[in-house]
Amino acid sequence: MQIAGKIAFMASDTEVAQDAYAALSDRYGQCPVDQARVIVALGGDGFMLHTMHDTQHLDTPVYGMNCGTVGFLMNEYAATGLTERLEAAEEEAVNPLRMVAEREDGRTYEALAINEVSLLRAGSQAARLRISVDGRERMAELVCDGALVSTPAGSTAYNYSAHGPILPIGSDVLALTAMSAFRPRRWRGALLPKTAKVRIDVLQPQKRPVMADADGQSAGNVLSVEITSDPSVTHRILFDPGHGLEERLIREQFA
Repeated sequence: MQIAGKIAFMASDTEVAQDAYAALSDRYGQCPVDQARVIVALGGDGFMLHTMHDTQHLDTPVYGMNCGTVGFLMNEYAATGLTERLEAAEEEAVNPLRMVAEREDGRTYEALAINEVSLLRAGSQAARLRISVDGRERMAELVCDGALVSTPAGSTAYNYSAHGPILPIGSDVLALTAMSAFRPRRWRGALLPKTAKVRIDVLQPQKRPVMADADGQSAGNVLSVEITSDPSVTHRILFDPGHGLEERLIREQFA
């Protein structure tokens, strides 16, 4: 695609990202976001997720350049040759998870998550959770610090830190992973089809409060959460050739 003069740069608040923003916008120009052919996000993975959430209504691909730490969703930063890199970039399409949470105050909170929806104990005692899949109870009680449902794109993030599996990007599965499971002892979670509807109910919510969030968007303390993949929303991510999500997920497993 011809993108010269049609690049919108967005940057995190860090000094490194702001310096990169100044240099790149001066070199390539700054197009209004709603008129751009491509959005270039300057920062780390957290800012990349923030950019994707903020621009999902535009159906514009996002190309990340790493000005942070890990940069799993990002490409290597370089000030030169950006137009050529963007024109040669390969596109990955990912669907987010939709979280519908019933809060303690009786209100419903909805949010989308590109990486994961997580529940975590909000007090000193372990959480007690009931897990149902597609309307069928699968675990009457899970005693743990928390649990999460992850997409393949997010499987190397919080999910991997909680000892969950790395999922191939085209696998059409979700990872349900427990954090510090106490009962059943050593339960490590489950692999579910992408079409699964997961419901997690909080048992004893007053005595053992649990908070939920979707990619850091907090619902506060909750009574229950329903999680589904949302095929109506597609995020378009650009990577340099040979460095897409599929390759990164495979490479991570041999690190």
